[in-house]
Amino acid sequence: MIDIRRRQRNFGDGFIRETVDELWEIWMRHADAILADEELLETIHHALLQRHPRSRTHGRPGTPAEVVLRMLLLKHIRDWSFAELEREVRGNLLYREFTHIGAEKVPDAKTLARLAQALGPEVIEKLHARIVALARIAEW
Repeated sequence: MIDIRRRQRNFGDGFIRETVDELWEIWMRHADAILADEELLETIHHALLQRHPRSRTHGRPGTPAEVVLRMLLLKHIRDWSFAELEREVRGNLLYREFTHIGAEKVPDAKTLARLAQALGPEVIEKLHARIVALARIAEW
């Protein structure tokens, strides 16, 4: 099963949010507003559901589309490998809050690479086009 967003926040998430609220970089705040777009999340969610015919209803919960999008953006912005991405998000409360992982387990590097591969170049191109369109209409 793959969700668009995490279903339930937990106690640790509130602690993390409060602890890092003033540490956000300016680009993170702008990106956070843009990444809340439903069309972006639906695009990723649809692509991830295509991995297996029964992904929608069977199996253990997969990485939510929102987390995949935010992890891949952070990887791209920081120019990290998947292993560096896993390590940095695992050990940094600010990155946990930005990626909406919170107190949950961080996906490992191999899982992240497979998720990125499952999206493919066509989906990445759609995401880029949508993000550019959103950035053009945003008023900052």
